[in-house]
Amino acid sequence: MTVSRTKDHQDAASRRLATSFGYRDIDPREKADLVGELFARVADRYDLMNDLMSGGVHRLWKSSMVDVLAPRPGLRLLDVAGGTGDIAFRVLDRLKRRSGPPSAITVLDINPAMLGVGRDRAIDQNRLTGVDWIAADAECLPIESSSMDAYTVAFGIRNVTHIDQALREAYRVLKPGGRFLCLEFSSLQWRELQTLYDAYSFKVVPWLGEQVADDRDAYQYLVESIRRFPDQETFAAMIRAAGFEGVRCRNMTGGVAALHTGWRI
Repeated sequence: MTVSRTKDHQDAASRRLATSFGYRDIDPREKADLVGELFARVADRYDLMNDLMSGGVHRLWKSSMVDVLAPRPGLRLLDVAGGTGDIAFRVLDRLKRRSGPPSAITVLDINPAMLGVGRDRAIDQNRLTGVDWIAADAECLPIESSSMDAYTVAFGIRNVTHIDQALREAYRVLKPGGRFLCLEFSSLQWRELQTLYDAYSFKVVPWLGEQVADDRDAYQYLVESIRRFPDQETFAAMIRAAGFEGVRCRNMTGGVAALHTGWRI
C-alpha cells in the first residue's frame, strides 16, 4: 500500500467515525451531544455492565494496560474518558507499593455524570487525594503542552467525534519521551469465532443493556460503534500520523480488544 493510499484510508476512516453514531449517519456537530446523552443515561450502571458483557475480562485487559504503563513514583498521568476512575485507581494501587516522589493523576471526561460516578467511588474507597477530576473534551484539552509523562484512554476514543484531533492533542500534552496508551475494542482476529462473536454482540449485549441498565439503545450503539471503529492496522497508522513513534499493537482475547502504544520522541 502506498503512502498516499494509506493516508486516504486514514482520512476515510476519520470521516466515517465523525459522521456515524453507531450505524446511523449524522452531522458531526451532533455526535458529542448524542454520545453525552447516552453515557449520562447509563453512568451509574456502566462498570456493572462492563463486568457482565465481558465476563469480567475487561478487568484483565485494564490490568495488562497498567502493566505496560509500569507506573513509577512522580508520574504525571492524564487519563482521558476515564470518568469512573477505573484506570486511575489501578494506577494509584500500583504506585502505593513503591516509594518515591508523589505522582499526579488527572482524570478527564467530557461527561459530568461519569465523573460523578468516579468521584463517588473515590470517596467510598477513601481515595481523597491523588486524583484531579476535569470535565473537558479530548479534542481540546485544557492541559499545558509537554506536561504529561503518560496519556491513557480505555474504551473511550471511539466515542470521540474527530479522533485524529484527539490524537494530535494527546501528542501535544505529552513530554518528549512521554507514552500514549489506548485500550479499545477492535477487530476480531480469531475468524473461526466471528459468527459466535457477532451473535453475542448483537443479541446478548443489547438484551443485557435492556435488563440491567434499562437502556437497550445505548448498548446497541456500543456494538455498532465497535464495528465502525478502524481495524488495528488502520488505527496504528492514525496514531503514527499524529506524530507518535514506535507504535505497537497488542491484541487481547483474539482482537476483541487491542492495546495500542506509542511514544512522543
